[in-house]
Amino acid sequence: MSRVSVNIGRDKYTTNITAGKHHFLGDEPSEFDGADKGPDPIGLLLGSLGSCSAITMRMYADRKEWDLERVEVDLDIAHEKVDGGFKSQIQRKIKLTGNLDEKQQQRLLKIADACPVAKIIKGNVIVESELI
Repeated sequence: MSRVSVNIGRDKYTTNITAGKHHFLGDEPSEFDGADKGPDPIGLLLGSLGSCSAITMRMYADRKEWDLERVEVDLDIAHEKVDGGFKSQIQRKIKLTGNLDEKQQQRLLKIADACPVAKIIKGNVIVESELI
């Protein structure tokens, strides 16, 4: 299980995020009264998916000893209201650089969909909350 801790004080709306030994900030942009000291929560989510996708493709290519020089992942998200809720669609564009044939490229594209964060996002996620 991955454990992350987040806290916020009186500053609008900077959050201090601790993930293991790593510390970083999340925030809202200035147009939402934030200080823009870090990515907003949706940016963090997209960053998680992009990072996981790139790492998973890199690991796979390394195991196969494929000539993958670089992976670039660009992500965007759109939301629409549906039946009292929201439907979101993430657009993930992947650029692979290296000496890869079409079959290798297509396999890496499938591998991106198999990354753990993509599986979580596409799956049935339950969020339980409690006061401590």
